[in-house]
Amino acid sequence: MYEVKEITPEELQQKLENGEKLALIDVREEEEVQEGMIKEADHIPMGQIPMVLDQLEKDKEYIFICRSGRRSENVCLYLQDQGYDKVVNMVGGMLEWKGETVPKSELHK
Repeated sequence: MYEVKEITPEELQQKLENGEKLALIDVREEEEVQEGMIKEADHIPMGQIPMVLDQLEKDKEYIFICRSGRRSENVCLYLQDQGYDKVVNMVGGMLEWKGETVPKSELHK
């Protein structure tokens, strides 16, 4: 069994406020991200992760986000199985996120 690295929403918000360039991936479903996601995040629904493995670099750190932290933890476990060892789960998910959010439709405009 793997140990999944974790980051709290507060720690993540601090890193973003410090200007750190992070690779954030929101794995929630389309309708969930319309309610708002962290503006620095990319959206790849959990079910599509296996199809985009070739786009993820094995030596890059990725922080995965979902609603409560369960799905993103499962994605981290799956990726560790595939040889990705720099994956991090945001514990508590968007339920615990206090920072700014933007509906997906407003992102990357």
